[in-house]
This record gives sequence, structure tokens and C-alpha cells, in this order.
Amino acid sequence: MKTEFKNQTLNEIINFSLIEIEGYTLKVSTLIMLTLFILFSAILLKILKKVIYRSTKFDSGKKFSIYNLCKYFIIFFCIIISLQIIGFDLSVLMAGSAALLVGIGFGLQNVFSDFISGIIILVDASVKVNDVIELDSIVGTVKEINFRTTTVMTRDEKYIIIPNSDLTSNRLINWTHSQVTSRFEVEVGVDYSSDVILVMDILVKAVNKHPKVLKTPKPFVRFTEFADSSLNFNILFWSDDIFRIENVKSEIRVEIFRLFKENNIQIPFPQRVLHMQKED
Repeated sequence: MKTEFKNQTLNEIINFSLIEIEGYTLKVSTLIMLTLFILFSAILLKILKKVIYRSTKFDSGKKFSIYNLCKYFIIFFCIIISLQIIGFDLSVLMAGSAALLVGIGFGLQNVFSDFISGIIILVDASVKVNDVIELDSIVGTVKEINFRTTTVMTRDEKYIIIPNSDLTSNRLINWTHSQVTSRFEVEVGVDYSSDVILVMDILVKAVNKHPKVLKTPKPFVRFTEFADSSLNFNILFWSDDIFRIENVKSEIRVEIFRLFKENNIQIPFPQRVLHMQKED
């Protein structure tokens, strides 16, 4: 008798109606199912994240993209299934709000464009977390990629929120797309009386001395131009400190200037000669 009473009481609690509105009933059992489904989805996301981030086939940027893409799709389907568990008829809901959705669609074209661009970025991995990119002369490190926007930190520690459509529709430089090293150069001009071979040796020496310059590939010098008042050279080198490369270039220029002074090599500057006539 006690067992039957407990079972009856439990059934009454589970089937207890919390909300009753014009034929719609929300029962305790529905809330229990919804809670269990949400817990299952959260556990599934955690397991999925561990599996993806443990993989050694992808770098951290691709892992972030794959996980976020999976996460958004799971959340989308969870919302649909949750509405069905609660008892919403999605077909009726969509039919009743079709006109409203059309109006919203026209008003949110740019937002939808950003969403589609976000999916494209996450799928093709053209831009990944920790990539160093350049857009409209702004250089920054990608910190986060969401469906609508991408967060970038610039070299002066400022965070910029960029709509994803800007990344897919504009010309973008990804300094670390295929590898984490890139080639850079420093330009310098010297006086026509300078020893060309000595100048080239000094440039290589100044670059090789910097700890952020890679030894392989080896830096090399180009004699680029006989200019109006100078002999122009480019010293080319590789570095993996892409985000702070302007600091590296500055320090290399300081060392070049010091070595030029030690070896009496002059850096010319524009000069003008004025001829004045005396009036009779």
C-alpha cells in the first residue's frame, strides 16, 4: 500500500500542471525532460571540446574554429529541440511570423552578412585565433572569432571589434596564414663615396646581431638604386616576432647607425644650392 501510495504521489507531482493557457499545458515532467536535455547538451559540449583540443592534427587556431562551429550548430539544434519539448509547434510559429521575419530580414541584411562571413571564416580557417593580420593598415593579433564579429588586439594594446564581413570582402593580409615566420626589410641610403662592400657587410652584421632575427633563412642585402643623392640598400631578414616587428626594425636601425658612425659611413640628406644675383 505504501509503495502504491508513493508511486501515485510521484505520478501526481510529475504530471502536475504548472501553466494552463488556452489548451497549452506545461507540466513538471516537461521541465524535468528539458533540464535533463540541457544537462546532456552541456556535457556533450564539454566532451567535444576535450576531444578537439587534445588532437595533435590541428594548431590552436583551427581547434578554436572547429569547436566554435560545432558549438553553434549544437546550440541551434538544442534550441529547436527544447522548443519542441516545451510543446511549441514550430511550423505554426514560422508560418505565423513569416511576414515579420521578411521585414526583419531586410532590416538586418548586414547582420546576416556578418553571420554568413563568420561561418565562412570558421570553415575555411583563412583567419584563425592568434593569427597576425593587417586590414586597412591596422595590424593586430586575432583574439576571438565569433559568428558576427572578430576581436583583434593592435600593437598599441587596443581591442578592435571587426564585423566578419569586412574580413571576407576586403583585401586582408594574414602574416601567419601558412607559417609563423615572415620576411621583412629595412631600407637605408649612404653617401656616394661609401665602400659598397663594407656597407653590405655592416648591414648583415647589424641584422644578425639582433636576437629576434632568424639565422635560417640567412639575411641578405640588395643594392636597390643609384638615387639622386645616395646609394640605396635593402637588408632583408626573417623573424617570428611578427606582432612586434616594428620594434625589431627600430633596434636594427639603431645598430646600423652606430656601425656606420664607427666606420665613417655617411647617411646623406637632401641639399639645395641657391644662386643669387646682385642687382645693378
